[in-house]
Amino acid sequence: MENNASKHPHAVLFPYPLQGHVIPAVHLAIKLASKGITVTFVNTEAVHHQIVKSHAMEDDNIFNGVRQSGLDIRYVTINDGFPVEFDRSLNHDQFWESVIHDFPAHVDELLAKLVLSNPPVNCLISDTFFVWPTIIAKKYNLVTVSFWTEPALVFTLYYHLDLLNKNGHGHFTSHANPRQDTIDYIPGVHAIEPKDLSSYLQPGDYTSPVHRIIVKAFEKIKKQDFILCNTVQELESETVSALQEKQQIYSIGPIFPTGFTKSRVATSLWSESDCIQWLSTRPRGSVLYVSFGSYAHASKREIEEIANGLLLSKVGFIWVLRPDIVSSDEPEILPVGFEDEIKDQDQGLIVPWCSQIEVISHPSIGGFITHCGWNSILESIWCNLPLLCFPLLTDQFTNRKLVVDDWRVGLNLCDQKPITKEEVAEKISRLMMSADELRRNVKEVRKALEGALAIGGSSYRNLDQFIDGVKTKVQEKTGFGFKTTEVS
Repeated sequence: MENNASKHPHAVLFPYPLQGHVIPAVHLAIKLASKGITVTFVNTEAVHHQIVKSHAMEDDNIFNGVRQSGLDIRYVTINDGFPVEFDRSLNHDQFWESVIHDFPAHVDELLAKLVLSNPPVNCLISDTFFVWPTIIAKKYNLVTVSFWTEPALVFTLYYHLDLLNKNGHGHFTSHANPRQDTIDYIPGVHAIEPKDLSSYLQPGDYTSPVHRIIVKAFEKIKKQDFILCNTVQELESETVSALQEKQQIYSIGPIFPTGFTKSRVATSLWSESDCIQWLSTRPRGSVLYVSFGSYAHASKREIEEIANGLLLSKVGFIWVLRPDIVSSDEPEILPVGFEDEIKDQDQGLIVPWCSQIEVISHPSIGGFITHCGWNSILESIWCNLPLLCFPLLTDQFTNRKLVVDDWRVGLNLCDQKPITKEEVAEKISRLMMSADELRRNVKEVRKALEGALAIGGSSYRNLDQFIDGVKTKVQEKTGFGFKTTEVS
């Protein structure tokens, strides 16, 4: 009997259990499967429960739709150490502490079964923020791939934590007064100001679980066989080139659903409101889309100033306002009378969640107020939308630099905190009424994204080279050769 292991690699893919990480991981799985790779996709039971609940799905397998088109994507769930009803947002530190210490045992147990599957798993793809991959992969003789869902600039700053610390800019050491001058010594990075570093590289509690995850993950990253980055080589060429001197890193972004249409695979952790009917009554380019993503929190005062700024601007808007944007236990977040006023003036629509790709692709949308999550930035550029930036957490401060300072496709929502309704209204007016240069720049950056994904483009080639590299590495480890057939 022919050994199935000789036909194609079998990769198991572990996304980080957060909305902004699950989405690109799902589309990475589809990309790999379309190249003939067998993929087993692993969601936590909590993430799976939220997806199934929000989509009112009868079928438990979120990939069934694409499996029917011939893609070999298998789907399993794994316990993260807590019951599904546990509030992971409200008990943030307790949850991430468990991800460090308890989750790896569940992964080990699952992989012990998957290496016996047909074909056996021989490649482990995991989100960069997981700290366990190299240890568990060694146990099962697996090729390791780290999947980075943010820009290469953020990656390289974490990668060079030792340099930041050595030069006194790092906040992971005991510097009482970290330097505030320009950072100009990171390979592949011309210069960056300390204020543009990730929030986890800013002064704060350096003993938190997330800080420890970052330190540990980027110590372990040096032992990974390959790194995949959801960016475009042409947009971050010097940063990527400098990293390539140290490790095998491939830029394969932007990772979008096929055709940039609503995903065939359910990925949303919340029920999506229908905004298209409301949008269809609005003039072309007249509506501002506002969303602060799936994870970060803002203060009640910030939300109130933004709300009042929207009113002052008189611009039509759709605002995706998560119920827990301030906190899970703070339900009343908008100014008194705000919702009645926008209803009376027919100015805006407030929804708890929506299909972002579907909404921002609509011709009535003309701009985007964003927290600067990386998925949102890539999606908005694809839709030729200029941005108003209001970063809140983690990589978003560095992403803002790329958008506003480097690519010049956006403006700061506020130049200095505290944010005020007057500045919000003024910036909205600039973005929607007189942003011709920003719109020209967005079109240029969009061309880079389009070119990278085209046949023969950088991301297209890099994905093929990565797959060839994985096949060679698996063959070295197992002795099996591969013959991959691309699925159209």
